[in-house]
Amino acid sequence: LAVKDPTAVERANLLNMAKLSIKGLIESALSFGRTLDSDYPPLQQFFVVMEHCLKHGLKVRKSFLSYNKTIWGPLELVEKLYPEAEEIAASVRDLPGLKTPLGRARAWLRLALMQKKMADYLRCLIIQRDLLSEFYEYHALMMEEEGAVIVGLLVGLNVIDANLCVKGEDLDSQVGVIDFSMYLKSDDDIGGKERNVQIAAILDQKNYVEELNRQLNSTVSSLHARVDSLEKSNTKLIEELAIAKNNIIKLQEENHQLRSENTLILMKTQHHLEATKVDVEAELQTYKHSRQGLDEMYNEARRQLREESQLRQDMENELVVQVSMKHEIELAMKLLEKDIHEKQDTLIGLRQQLDEVKAINMEMYQKLQVSEDAMKEKNEIIGRLEDKTNQINATMKQLEQRLQQAEKAQVEAEAEDEKLKQEYVNKSESLQKEFSQKEKQLLQLETDLKIEKEWRQTLEDDLQKEKETVSHLRIETQEIINLKKEFLKLQEKNKQLKRICQDQEAALQELASKLSESKLKIEDIKEANKALQGQVWLKDKEATHCKLCEKEFSLSKRKHHCRNCGEIFCNACSDNELPLPSSPKPVRVCDSCHAILIQRCSSNVP
Repeated sequence: LAVKDPTAVERANLLNMAKLSIKGLIESALSFGRTLDSDYPPLQQFFVVMEHCLKHGLKVRKSFLSYNKTIWGPLELVEKLYPEAEEIAASVRDLPGLKTPLGRARAWLRLALMQKKMADYLRCLIIQRDLLSEFYEYHALMMEEEGAVIVGLLVGLNVIDANLCVKGEDLDSQVGVIDFSMYLKSDDDIGGKERNVQIAAILDQKNYVEELNRQLNSTVSSLHARVDSLEKSNTKLIEELAIAKNNIIKLQEENHQLRSENTLILMKTQHHLEATKVDVEAELQTYKHSRQGLDEMYNEARRQLREESQLRQDMENELVVQVSMKHEIELAMKLLEKDIHEKQDTLIGLRQQLDEVKAINMEMYQKLQVSEDAMKEKNEIIGRLEDKTNQINATMKQLEQRLQQAEKAQVEAEAEDEKLKQEYVNKSESLQKEFSQKEKQLLQLETDLKIEKEWRQTLEDDLQKEKETVSHLRIETQEIINLKKEFLKLQEKNKQLKRICQDQEAALQELASKLSESKLKIEDIKEANKALQGQVWLKDKEATHCKLCEKEFSLSKRKHHCRNCGEIFCNACSDNELPLPSSPKPVRVCDSCHAILIQRCSSNVP
C-alpha cells in the first residue's frame, strides 16, 4: 500500500469534522427553535473546530521572548481586504477583558457569526493566497481546496440567529477540545425522516424569506442612495436657483441704475443740446450782426482809404507839378537870360526828366501789382501822369507866352509852395496813423474770426461725442433686453426642474409605502411560521370544500394548498400574491399564515 501524506490526512479529517459540526449545528438550531446563545454546546464545538482548521499549517513566528503561533494575524488582515470588517476588528481591539491574540481571534469569530458574514470574510482571505503565504505553510488547510470547501459550508450558517455575549467571557483561557460523542448517530436520529422533511420545508421558507429580505434591503439601500443623490442634486439646484435669483436681482438693480442714468444722461444731453442750440443760434445771430457791422466798417475803411490815397496822390501829383513848374521856370529864366540857341538843351533836359518820370511810373506800377487793392489807383495815376506829360509838352510850347506871367507869379508861388509843403507833411502823418490803426483793426478781426471758427469746431466735436454716448446707451439697453430674455428662460427651466423633483418625491413616497407594506407582510410571515410549525397538512380526499367560501372544489375552483399551515383554499379566495425572485410570475400566498400556496388537482379531476 502507498503511504499517504499525513498533512492530506489531517486536512481531510478537519474537513469532515467541519462538515459534521456545521451540519449538527444547523439541525440542532432548527430543532431548538430559538436564538442561540454562547452556552449552546454545538455552537461551542463549532468554534473549537474552526479554531483547529485555522491553526492547521500555521507558521511559527519568533518574538522577543518566545515563539508565537496564533491565528489573530491572518484574521486581522481581513479588515484591509474587506472594508466592512473594520467595525468588528475595532470592537475586538477595544474589548477590555482580552489580553492574548488567541482571545481576540475567538471574539472575532463570534462577532463574524453574529453578523452572518463569516463566509464572506474568509472567502476574501482565501482569494489572497500570496498574503496568506506569510502566515501559513504551503500544505495548510487554508492554502488548499479544503479551505474553499469549508468556506462554502459556512454559507449555510446564515440561517442561524446567534446572540452571543463576548464582553464578559474569558476567551483567553478556554481549552479547545473536540467532543466526538456529539457526532455519533443514534437509533432515534435514523427514524426521523418526517421530521427532516419538515425541517427542510422550514429551511426553504426561511431561506426564501431571508433572500427576499436581502433583496428588499438592497433595494432600500439603492433607494436611499438615490434619495441622497436627488437631495444633493436638489440642494445644488436650489443653490444655483438662489445664485441665479441673486444675479437676476443684481442685474435688475443694475438695469434700474442704468435706466435712471440713461434718463439723466438723456435729460442732460437734451438740456445741453437745447442750451447749445440756443447759444449757437444767438451766436450765429450775433456773428451775422457782427459780420454785417464788420463788413460795413471794412467797406467804409476801404472807401476812406481809397479816398485818402487818391487825395494823397493828387497832392503828390500837384506837388510834383509845382516842383517841375518851378524848375521849368528857373530853367526858362536861365534860358531866356542866355541865348535862344540854348532852347534845344532845355528840351533835352525836359526829355530826360520825362524819362525819369516814366521810370518812376514803372516802379510805382510794379509796387501796385503787389497789392491788388491799389492796382486800379496806380493805373489811373499812370494815366494822369501821361496826360500831364502831354500837357507839359503843350505847356512847353506856351512857355514863351507865360514867361512874363511866371515872373510875376514866382513870388506868390514860392509862398504857396511853402504852405502846401507844410499841409502835405501834416496830412501824410495823419494818414499814416489812421492806416496803422486800420491795419490793427483788421488783424483783430481776423483773430476774432479764427477764435469763432475754433469754438464752432469744438461745439461740433461735443455734438459728435454726445451722439456716440447715445448710441452706446442704446447698445446697453439692447443687452439688458437680451438679459431679460435669458432670465425668463432660466425661470422656465427652474419650473421644469421643480416639477421633476416633485414627481421624483412622489415616486419615492410610493416606493417607501410599498416597502413598508412588504416589511409588514414579511413580519407577519415570520410570526405565522413560528406559530404554525407543529401543524400537519390536510389530506386531499378529506378536503372537498374551500375553507373560506365553503364551496365544493371543481375544475374552475382549483385547490391551493398551504404547505406551512396545511389549509386548502380555492383559486378565487387565494388572491394574495407576492413577487418571487426565482419566478417571473408572482406567487399566491396563504390568507392565514402568508406562506406559499401549492396548486393541486381536485379529487374528481385527473
